[in-house]
Amino acid sequence: MLPSPLLAAFLCLWAEPPAEQPAYDPLSVPEGFAAQPLDLTVHDAARDREIPLRVRLPQSEEPAPVLLFSHGLGGSREGGSYLAEHWAARGYVVVNLQHPGSDEAVWKDVRLGGRMAAMKRAASAGNLLARVADVRATLDQFETWNQEAGHPLHGRLDLTRVGMSGHSFGAVTTQHVAGQSLGRRGPRGLDPRIDAAVALSPSVPSRGDAAEAFGRVAIPWLLMTGTKDDGAGVSMQTPESRRQVFPNLPPTIDRYQLVLKDAEHHAFGDVRGFGVRPRNPNHHRAILALSAAFWDAHLRADPAAKAWLHGDGAKSVLEAGDEWDARPAGK
Repeated sequence: MLPSPLLAAFLCLWAEPPAEQPAYDPLSVPEGFAAQPLDLTVHDAARDREIPLRVRLPQSEEPAPVLLFSHGLGGSREGGSYLAEHWAARGYVVVNLQHPGSDEAVWKDVRLGGRMAAMKRAASAGNLLARVADVRATLDQFETWNQEAGHPLHGRLDLTRVGMSGHSFGAVTTQHVAGQSLGRRGPRGLDPRIDAAVALSPSVPSRGDAAEAFGRVAIPWLLMTGTKDDGAGVSMQTPESRRQVFPNLPPTIDRYQLVLKDAEHHAFGDVRGFGVRPRNPNHHRAILALSAAFWDAHLRADPAAKAWLHGDGAKSVLEAGDEWDARPAGK
């Protein structure tokens, strides 16, 4: 009989090699899975306000991290569907909010010539505050629904891991609930339940100092914009001003910025806006990959996702002229 050390070595020669783990891929999704939209409404009794939601649940029935999405000015809970479908397939509960007062009702029943003026009126401080309160009311309601036996969301929500995202006016909403300050008064809209934020077409404040506005942000942020991402005729934002959020974020947080070459404002939405040139199909591919990796890194603490963001993985989904900046906390 062979001595035990020799026997072990002999058996190792015949053992099958360990299965190689697949490389991290933020674009991979379960084959054949498509999250079915679930439409719900939050009633905020304090404001007598109805907040329509569209929820997509992941394949697993275990509690999953929650991602909120805030539409742009004149949008609805149908906005950001391409993002919601991908994120849900990646294992997140995705919630698209609709904000009364700055949603599609602003323009739908207005004559064509008056729509832009109506949109500009709706881009108000009052509507921003209402949007911020919508986020808070939704998270409050989720805490109840998550514990309510028989509710479709019962036991499906991991509310210890929440991400916030949005496009345009939804990005402004995201910025405020994720730590942007109103001057010296501090981050009045901050919701401490939010753990990470993605802002598509971010905005610098129209007044005050950008460094002061973003200096108290304490959670990871991912910003996405384009070299032609202007104010879409509503705001005074320019492609240059949108890029000024990133350098004013504090070095104490993980922070990321994507600038897509030739991407216009509507490149980050579901449909092509009026008068916008045909969309580069790789723009959505890059947006999906980088946002999914960001959520995995910062809501799931996945080291492979973080390595992908800071390594060659992120660059592999970009094209010539696109810019990617990934800075870990402390740098």
